[in-house]
Amino acid sequence: MIKDINLGQFYPTSSLLHNLDPRTKILGLFGFMMSLFIINQGWGYAAVTGFALAMVALSRVPIAMVVRSLRPILLILVFTVLAHLFFTTGRVWVEWGPLQITYEGAQLALFMLVRLVLLVVVASLLTYTTTPLDLTDGLETLLRPLNRLGVPAHELAMMVVIAIRFVPTLLEEADKIMKAQMARAARFDQGGLLTRAKSLVPLLVPLFVSTFRRADDLAIAMEARCYRGGQGRTRMRQLAMAACDYWALGIMAAWVVTVGVISVFY
Repeated sequence: MIKDINLGQFYPTSSLLHNLDPRTKILGLFGFMMSLFIINQGWGYAAVTGFALAMVALSRVPIAMVVRSLRPILLILVFTVLAHLFFTTGRVWVEWGPLQITYEGAQLALFMLVRLVLLVVVASLLTYTTTPLDLTDGLETLLRPLNRLGVPAHELAMMVVIAIRFVPTLLEEADKIMKAQMARAARFDQGGLLTRAKSLVPLLVPLFVSTFRRADDLAIAMEARCYRGGQGRTRMRQLAMAACDYWALGIMAAWVVTVGVISVFY
């Protein structure tokens, strides 16, 4: 169900990842992404999987929530696996008529599946362990050097965080609209592909109207609180890096360098 998707939600608890500075977690996410796309062998994927599972354990986020974060990309995962299985040339492993599965295709499909799953899992930990306010402050601080190039760092960070924050709200709204339409005899799981696409119109139209209404209400609320962007704006709580943040950044940097060096020479 749509309501079971937890993308963009914050899970309040006390853990090592929750206590880290948001800038540390954002930089750590980019470091993990770099290592994930550097590796090209089975041992590397096994190591990065263990690293991701360690992060999940340190976050103290229920594993069920982490698994549910994969639901929005389930179709993408299936499509990616099937595309690599049947359209990668190489030594034939299994053959069903015109369809062939090669050893190279099976290996590549498995690696891409692991890569996408780990990417979503670790990215979801960022929102699970960071409040929207801290995430905004962290993004703005990291993007602040771009102000010299004319990039509005504060506004850009605000838009990104608002978009992430409103994902669960819009999913909840979509679930309510779907139940209301089903109570009026609407069916979203019957018929062919074209019929199902047409049945989504009664869902998408009210959802778009509700989205624009929420956006307008948010804009009015921000203006009523005298929000005028990041110019001259101050914070009650300033971000400060602690010793654990430097240790975490050092470990992540060492991890990326180690993975890179081993991948190049081995």
